[in-house]
Amino acid sequence: MQLNNQIAVVTGVSKGIGLEVVKLLIEKGTVVAGWGRNAPDFQHENFHFFNCDVAKEESVEHAFQATTRKLGSDIRILINNAGFGVAGDTETFSSDDWKAMFDTNVHGIFYTTKRLIPGMKAADEGHILNVASIAGLNGVNKFAGYVGTKHAVRGISHSLYMELRDFGIKVSTIFPGSIQTNFFDDIEGASANENMMRPIDVATTMVQTLETHPNYFVADVECRPLRPKGKK
Repeated sequence: MQLNNQIAVVTGVSKGIGLEVVKLLIEKGTVVAGWGRNAPDFQHENFHFFNCDVAKEESVEHAFQATTRKLGSDIRILINNAGFGVAGDTETFSSDDWKAMFDTNVHGIFYTTKRLIPGMKAADEGHILNVASIAGLNGVNKFAGYVGTKHAVRGISHSLYMELRDFGIKVSTIFPGSIQTNFFDDIEGASANENMMRPIDVATTMVQTLETHPNYFVADVECRPLRPKGKK
């Protein structure tokens, strides 16, 4: 897809991968609607921020209506990036945290995607890119809830691409390993470090996934740091 003059919706744009993707899309000439709970420290004439908590369907509906009023309904790119993780032993894990992860990481994808599919079908073109995690491919100690959400993202994405491919709509999933982001801020015993991947590199791969021939789509991308523990 040619990204120049396209309209994209990106969720979770306040920092990290989401913000880096926004900047790269802007460089490509894309008009970006950024949906998030907090506005990023970034301004550009082609960037439009809309307050949105993807965990709440009424908030998504409000952002969708505000976006289409301002930018029109011909939105052909959706990047479902919003998400978070909480670690802990299952037996003592907060039920509220468990539910909140599923509300954001899983239900949020449903709330956003269902609203943008009709416009993509009308255009006979579209690309939905869901951000999962390597936690969507295997288990992680003390992350049962988060891993469950990312396994769900994988299943939803694979089913969606089968559902939508005949309408010219691509559905891709990226499975990043550890990244230097705020993800680790609230996780005891873990912190972002220089041996993790840079957000800009993951964002670059995401944009490259969008820039493919109309009859070629990348279903899954797995990316990891080469030396997660540094040089020996």
